[in-house]
Formats: sequence, structure tokens, C-alpha cells
Amino acid sequence: MMTMTALFGGAGQRVGQWSLTLLAALASQAALAVNNLPGGPAVNQLDLHPPVTQIAADQQWLHYFMLVICAVIFVAVFGVMFYSILHHRKSKGAKAANFHESTTVEIIWTIVPFVIVILMALPATKVVVAMKDTSAADVTVKVTGIQWKWGYDYLKGEGEGIGFLSTLDAAQREMSDSGKPSGDDYLLKVDNPLVVPVDRKIRIITTANDVIHAFYVPSLGIQESALPGFVRDTWFRADKIGTYYGQCSQLCGKEHSYMPIQVKVVSAADYTKWVDGKKKEAAALADDPAKVWVLPELLARGEKVYAANCAACHQASGKGGGPIKALDGAAVVLDADHAKQIAVLLNGQNNGAMPAWKQLSDTELAAVITYTKNNWSNKTGQLVQPSEVVAQRK
Repeated sequence: MMTMTALFGGAGQRVGQWSLTLLAALASQAALAVNNLPGGPAVNQLDLHPPVTQIAADQQWLHYFMLVICAVIFVAVFGVMFYSILHHRKSKGAKAANFHESTTVEIIWTIVPFVIVILMALPATKVVVAMKDTSAADVTVKVTGIQWKWGYDYLKGEGEGIGFLSTLDAAQREMSDSGKPSGDDYLLKVDNPLVVPVDRKIRIITTANDVIHAFYVPSLGIQESALPGFVRDTWFRADKIGTYYGQCSQLCGKEHSYMPIQVKVVSAADYTKWVDGKKKEAAALADDPAKVWVLPELLARGEKVYAANCAACHQASGKGGGPIKALDGAAVVLDADHAKQIAVLLNGQNNGAMPAWKQLSDTELAAVITYTKNNWSNKTGQLVQPSEVVAQRK
């Protein structure tokens, strides 16, 4: 009797433990619950993203149109097949017809598919031609894919001359590294989104610095490859103010998932304000590469450059992680020969695992190198001037 009690008591205890585990799992799922992201993915999404451009709306209509045609063909073909199987089976005494050929059947199965193909090709061709018409753009932006970030350069129209890098927001990277995702925009928020005016034709010219990338924003109806050594283009005209999200849709390396796209569509007045603010920022950051800096100034500047571009991989502590090498105590950082570290930043290394940073200015590169040489345990006292970077860049 005591044995049975112990047995069932132990079973009850195990059931209780399982129940607690299940409740904890459900509570964890509730904590991780997300909502639809306006301009981005939706929970349990099956359909295409809600379109905010005419091209995206045309693509969605074309998708439904093709789906209906394919569904009708499917039902018709399998309907005839199953009808024939059921009503002309041997058990009902059906006998197969014996004939060599049928001109009528051959004409039908030639004409019908031809008509179907024409019905599908006409609207598809219209949409594809419209997608490639990048003429008469109000604003032209060159988009450069870089492992693993995007570079935006405004070439024509209001905002001409503005350029900046767009990387995954630092807080998003920290959540990923800690294994604690949060928010509806997880791994989609960036530090510097692409900003464009509403109801204006925006031409996007794509290229890449290193490997193949792809610029893809579903709500805007654009997806274009970014190829090293080539330029391609696409366009969009957003008819609704808002923020729209996308990602690099070409597998571009180990941090492919950390290369999101965020596009902010704003009113014409807000866009003008943004352009003015960006130009003032650029003027304030315009540096003379011949200027001789003192150590405190370079360290302050280098800290900002490091936080914006390097900390995501090398960590704020400089310790790196996994395949990412530590900068704290690194031989190349401690070396008195500045040319070695400058070469790494200008050209990259390890087959792109450490990307090239030629897009940064000479002053920014000198500042971040100086910062790494004098931060953490790297108390070298060494100072790298922009002129050293200029000399090695040539």
C-alpha cells in the first residue's frame, strides 16, 4: 500500500512539474508575442504586404490574376481527369476508343494554351515595362550594398549631395546577441533610415562594394539586385506617409539577417526640413584632412565612429566574439606601424569577414584607429593623423 502511494504520489508530482513547465512555456510565448508591424510583416501573414505604390498594387493584382488562371486550369484538368476515371472505368463496361489521331483535339490543345499565355503575358508585360521606367525622377538615390549595411547617396533632386550609412540599430543587435528579442520591429530598425518625400518619383540606383546584395522593400514594390561593378535601377512613388521595412534578399554572408532596410516617407515640408538638417550636419563634419589633431579631440571623435560602425561586431568592450577578433590587446592595434591598421580598414581582410571601410572619411578613419589604440587596455599613447590615411589611400 505504501509502495502504491509512493508510486502515484511521484506520478502526481511529475504531472505537476509538467504543468508548471507548460505554463512557463505559455507565459514565455505570451511575453514574446508580437503584433502586426505597419509597413512591415504581419503575424501569420499569407498575403503580400499592403501596397503603398501603384506598382506594388499592380503587382498584387497580377498575383491574384495569375492565381485565378492557374486555379481554373487546375480544376478543369483534374475535373476532366477524375470524371474520365469514374465514368469510363472497366467495371462499368466502358471500352476504350481506338483511333490514331484527332485533328480537332490537336487544334484545341494548341489554341487554348496559346490564348491562355497571351492573357497572362499582356498584363505582365505592362507591369514589367512600368517597373523599368525610371525616367523623369524627382529624386535619385544611389544605394550601395556593403557587408552588412547600406550606403545612401542622394545624386539628383532635392537633397543632392547628402550621403550616409545605414546599419542595424545598436539596441536591436544587443537584443539579438543576448537572445532576448523584443518589439514588433525586431531586426528591422536602423540607425539612419532612407528618407524620401511622399508622392514623388524616387529613382533607386543599386550597386555593391563587395558581394551580391538585393534591395527589397515589399510595400513599395521594389526589389533590385546590387552587384559589384554594375549599376541597376528601379523606382517607386509612395502615395502614403509612413515607415516601410525591407531586407537584403540575397544571401550575402554570415550577417545577412542584420542588413535591414527602413524607408521613411514624409511630407514635402518635412523632407525639406530633413534635407536642411542633413546639410548642416555634413557642413559641421566637413574636415580638412591636412588638419593636425590633438589626442583628446581624436579620441572623442573616434568613440562616436566606433559606436556607429564597429561596436556591433567588435563589441563596446573591444573583446569581439566568436569569429570576430578582439581589438583589446590585438597586435595590429598595438603595433607602432600605423600603416598596418590603416591598411586593414581601407582594404578589409579575411575574405571580407572584416569589410573595407573606404566609405568613411580620412578623419573618421584616423579618429577610430586612434581610439582603438588608446582605449580599453590599449594605452599606447599613439595618435594617427588624417594625413597618414590620405597618403595610404592613394
